[in-house]
Amino acid sequence: MKRRDFCATAALATGYGLVGSAHAETKWDFATAYPAINFHSKNNQQFVDDVAAATNGALKIQPHFGASLFKMPEIKRAVQTGNAQMGEFFLVSFQNEAQIFGADGLPFLVKDYDQAFKLYQAQKPYLESILDKQGQALLYSVAWPPQSIYSNKQINSAADLKGLKWRVYSPTTARIGELVGAQPVTIQEAELSQALATGVIEALITSSATGADNKLYEHLKYFYKVQAWIPKNAVTVSKKAFAALPKGEQDAVRKAAAAAEERGWKSSREVDARSLETLKTGGMQIIEPSAQLMGDLGKVGDVVVKEWLEKAGADGKALLDAFNKSK
Repeated sequence: MKRRDFCATAALATGYGLVGSAHAETKWDFATAYPAINFHSKNNQQFVDDVAAATNGALKIQPHFGASLFKMPEIKRAVQTGNAQMGEFFLVSFQNEAQIFGADGLPFLVKDYDQAFKLYQAQKPYLESILDKQGQALLYSVAWPPQSIYSNKQINSAADLKGLKWRVYSPTTARIGELVGAQPVTIQEAELSQALATGVIEALITSSATGADNKLYEHLKYFYKVQAWIPKNAVTVSKKAFAALPKGEQDAVRKAAAAAEERGWKSSREVDARSLETLKTGGMQIIEPSAQLMGDLGKVGDVVVKEWLEKAGADGKALLDAFNKSK
């Protein structure tokens, strides 16, 4: 869809009305960067379908998968400016904008999904406050599977990462690259396969789901199950667009969003197990990391968390204190 087209769609959304054939239907654009096969996208499609059913078609949300409406770095801003009514973005990618966005990307802060969800509950009030000031409301947030290391080279210690072209997607992944002596290269998910095929990157840290979706086993041999962190996507809505809905439709959106969050977290666990099998079937070796590697990465993680706290200030400390009390 070209920009003039979605602007026209946005203009149509001014005629919000009650459910029923006598009123104009509301149309929203929902921008996301992931392919339709991704589990986040499938969850988002179910959310869209649930809203359509609950409002008898009065609110129609059109998802645009695969960065077909906006590229990943543009989506959050598009919702802020009203060029899309809804959007999905990777929280940690916006850490430089607000350190709170990067809390779920801090290395080895959480050990499993249960702790990741507790971290989300501690982080959520701060996310909602920041987004509110930016003209957005948080609808739901869903975790990715744990982040682990992919490489064509055997990695037995952090020293083995030195000099490798290291794909980054956030300030934290860039900082880790710097600390281990790798060469950080910013690459979006849609460009992963090409970047690996052309040698632009040689190693990366990402989820099992991203590896399976992008068939990374065609380019890389090893998957080191370090499970460094469990980051999240956030789905937001324009406050202006949401406020213009009748209360019944607002309630329908909120109810569908709550269901999407619960369903998405459950799905993430299931997808992790399936994706690991897909990687293995594709020929990738799934390896438990050595004690040396985990020790080295733990030291790197300590540096990253310390630096984050210095930048995040009182809110960052309060967030981590609340999380630690919940464990």
